[in-house]
Amino acid sequence: MNNEKTWSSNTAFLLAAIGAAVGLGNIWRFPYIVGVSGGGAFVLVYLGCVIFIAIPILIAELLIGKLGHHSPPIAMERVAEEAGYSRHWSIIGWMGLTVGYLITTYYSVIAGWILSYIFKAANGFGGVSPAEVPNVFEQLLASPGTLIIWHSIFISMAAWIVSRGLRSGIERSIKILMPCLFLILLVMIGYAAVAGDFKSGFDFLFNADFTKINGEVVLTAIGQAFFSIGVAMGLMMTYGAYLSDETSLTRSALVIAGTDTLIALLAGLMIFPLVFGNGLDPAEGPGLIFVTIPTALVSMPGGAFFGVLFFLLLAVAAITSIIAIIEPIVAYAEDRWNMRRNIGCILFGFIAWLIGLASVFSFNLWADVYPLGGIELFRDKTIFDLIDYLTANIFMPIGAILISLFVGWRLKTELLNSELEFVNGRFFQCWLILVRFLAPLAILIIFISNFY
Repeated sequence: MNNEKTWSSNTAFLLAAIGAAVGLGNIWRFPYIVGVSGGGAFVLVYLGCVIFIAIPILIAELLIGKLGHHSPPIAMERVAEEAGYSRHWSIIGWMGLTVGYLITTYYSVIAGWILSYIFKAANGFGGVSPAEVPNVFEQLLASPGTLIIWHSIFISMAAWIVSRGLRSGIERSIKILMPCLFLILLVMIGYAAVAGDFKSGFDFLFNADFTKINGEVVLTAIGQAFFSIGVAMGLMMTYGAYLSDETSLTRSALVIAGTDTLIALLAGLMIFPLVFGNGLDPAEGPGLIFVTIPTALVSMPGGAFFGVLFFLLLAVAAITSIIAIIEPIVAYAEDRWNMRRNIGCILFGFIAWLIGLASVFSFNLWADVYPLGGIELFRDKTIFDLIDYLTANIFMPIGAILISLFVGWRLKTELLNSELEFVNGRFFQCWLILVRFLAPLAILIIFISNFY
């Protein structure tokens, strides 16, 4: 394989894969789900789900990429044909590529909010009182022009990085952005420990009240663990395609999932002390980042400076993820159509921007538009809600189940054992059981539960 189409080192791959996994799901979604799901009890269940469900599928997806050495649809097609099966298994690659691309369209809109909040924080949120902070967010969502500007800036940044190529674009940016992310996160935790109620935040995150664990909490934990790692979105398969033959997939998967989980927990240690220190509600839900935290910061010493750092941290997490989910479709255009990378980035970046306008308008001009309102399940869902629901709750679970079934039941056991190189035969057997039975069954339960 061309050197420009392989990672320069295993460290570069790990940084890129961790950056792909670490996104708004860790720093935005994880803390608010912990908040509404009972704190430490949820965290305990979540850790089990990462180990027994997310990691086995992550290993399987990286393996397909490494064996296929191409973008997801082509990689799946080649691996299936070499194993003696129909090329139609490429549907797995197509689903991952499509899901990732659709997520790009609205992820960029949310990331645009974050860019806007960097400047709002620098300005002390206009000098508003804590009680008026929610109005700042409402005013932002009500302005389609403002949202379009920030959406345009963010997706242009991401497309430009991807257009520079694997080593000059993605690798080079990741080597700068990921250390920055860790540094800012640690600084913010230090600030939260001094200015907030660190003991209450720590206790909420790590003291498990087992009476809080019920079926809904378990299902939520499975879903968060699965989606946080970034499997079934095409990005891990694509990054796996750029691996050298010497790279250990099992060790890499453990490092990626472990670091991703660590950052999610650190995000909790950053957010909850600020929440409890200001007497706010940890169960605020999705508004935890854009309403609750700014409410705390406006009344705290150094709030403007640390507010900028906080939203800068979110922006870094968002950009490292979105470049990973743009890469699969650009790589496919290169592989299948010999399209120049910069042309592919302009074309698919523009289309994603265009589709993203529907998500922008879902918060204002089209707030009352429900395209599938005649179906009970989608009755109150805007275009933004529909794209989010279909990708996260339908396409990704189906794709993950298919990955598990293909790798677990269609690839020869000898091939799996030789490629994965588990240090112990018992670990391999455990992984095989998890990827064949437990993981697909657990995801199937999530999938079915979403309809009830």
